[in-house]
Amino acid sequence: MIDLVARTSVDRRLAGVIAPVVEDLGFELVRVRLLSGKSRTLQIMAERPDGGMEVDDCAAISTAVSATLDVEDPIEDAYTLEVSSPGIDRPLTRMKDFSAWSGCEAKLETSELIDGRKRFRGMLHGVEEDEVLVEVDEGIVGLKFDWLSDARLVLNDDLVRASLKARGNPDRTPRADIDDAEENMDADKEA
Repeated sequence: MIDLVARTSVDRRLAGVIAPVVEDLGFELVRVRLLSGKSRTLQIMAERPDGGMEVDDCAAISTAVSATLDVEDPIEDAYTLEVSSPGIDRPLTRMKDFSAWSGCEAKLETSELIDGRKRFRGMLHGVEEDEVLVEVDEGIVGLKFDWLSDARLVLNDDLVRASLKARGNPDRTPRADIDDAEENMDADKEA
């Protein structure tokens, strides 16, 4: 099975070092990427089993992983370690993500053409055996997890509402946040 947590052989090797550390702290590894550019960045996304993640959690993971990487030394050149939550428009990297986010809109990309296309956008309908179910214009299609090269949630008002509900504030809507911001701006103008 192709692993979307760590796609490249380097990422998989790093995930092998990082995952036990993250799991020992009580978190789940969502994604590992060693990004190249002017400088290298090791990007780690993790979350608590309940899906939450706080800044202190990121700091704890960063400290523990950094100590392990200093000993293991799996990266030859200098790099920056970046630890974060998956975010609201999170990548979907594990089969359980597609079940957990059923009912949300997602963008999926396959490594091969499927019915003449590689990109799919639609409502997630969970999983069935080794397939991710997504509702597109043509109806519900099953994409084998192994076919996926990328998948992520689409940021929209419904996703924001679902995220707020999961945080225990179901009545808070994006519109309420906008209204609060506008009120604060009006108050600043009057002051």
